Amino acid sequence: MARWAHYINKNGHFQRNDLFFRESVIECSLKQQHVILSLIYRLRMRIELQEKGIFAMYSFQNDYSEGAHPNILRALETINYHQNNSYGLDEHSDNARELIQEALEDYSVDIHFIAGGTLTNLTFISHILRPYEAVLSADTGHINTHETGAIESTGHKVFSIPTEDGKLTPDFIRPVLKLHENEHWVEPRLVYISTPTEVGTVYTKEELETLYAFCKRHDLYLYMDGARLSMAMAAEETHLTFPDLPNLCDAFYIGGTKVGAMFGEALVIVKEEFKDHFRFNMKQHGAILAKGWMMGVQFEELFRDGLYLELGRKGVAMAQILKEVFEKTGIPLLAPAPTNQVFPILPDALAEAVNERFLTTFQCKPDKDHTCLRFCTSWATNEEAVRDFASEFEDLAAKFNR
Repeated sequence: MARWAHYINKNGHFQRNDLFFRESVIECSLKQQHVILSLIYRLRMRIELQEKGIFAMYSFQNDYSEGAHPNILRALETINYHQNNSYGLDEHSDNARELIQEALEDYSVDIHFIAGGTLTNLTFISHILRPYEAVLSADTGHINTHETGAIESTGHKVFSIPTEDGKLTPDFIRPVLKLHENEHWVEPRLVYISTPTEVGTVYTKEELETLYAFCKRHDLYLYMDGARLSMAMAAEETHLTFPDLPNLCDAFYIGGTKVGAMFGEALVIVKEEFKDHFRFNMKQHGAILAKGWMMGVQFEELFRDGLYLELGRKGVAMAQILKEVFEKTGIPLLAPAPTNQVFPILPDALAEAVNERFLTTFQCKPDKDHTCLRFCTSWATNEEAVRDFASEFEDLAAKFNR
């Protein structure tokens, strides 16, 4: 990233002086600078490769670059000319709900299909909180970083709690509760977590039991973002099963977008008081699709014959190959990597060399000489490409460690 640092001038402005960025200067924060530098870096690498006649790089940027699992595509094609009820009130959505309830071993939960994770978080959180109530999140939490202030836009403050591993525990929450003890402050009400977290760590079943018991004792709600839930359940140390989930939080969602679906998440509402009139709030937030049956069909397939968990295991297995090569070559990780996201901390020159051959995501600059990249695998990651990377990385690491 250092080679592109000249795009940021001493006043904190982003200068666009080259072939693409000649005439304008964009003011940006330090956080925005990291994002812009990452985009510039990838764009320049792509152009340099094209100049050398290389027109494609294998991507480890995210787990939603591919389309959908073949089972889903076949199912959608089969019913393409069938006529279905609208707005998620169709037989496929009903059947998908029953399949999920069966997996959870709980037929009392309400299940709603929503197109994406940010929309799910926004719709649910805005539904359950009173105007003066607030959300607690780790500072790396998705609602605090990658949702453009969606929760704040509904009038609810998000408390950002610094944590090294992206996880919340009672010890992190107590000081916030102690500070907000009367009506002169907003009232903390909802604890937001995700597993895996945004830095790839996971909550174990015991940790969730402890956290949920604490929340109930302090009249807090616990909501779990499950965008990558399948990957968390594939991690050995979590000891999580589907029937555990309704007993560990008040609501959660089962991510489909990052686990083989074309799009879609399944919000599971456990707590009775949250269920009333939820579809009204969905409609107001644009979360009810006219063709809701398209999500129903997808979750039918994901919850047929264990496919959902199988796809999570595939993504995790591919990431573990990456993790092993980083460990073998002495590369430290930003955090433990039991799921499908790995965050190696590389010398800047090595990070640049990696990004000349593979697409990754810039995570952070731990210090002035190192760059942390995110490698993310998915249900569709090609094992041959992963092993090719591992082989190439060993050679690169040896070269730069001489």
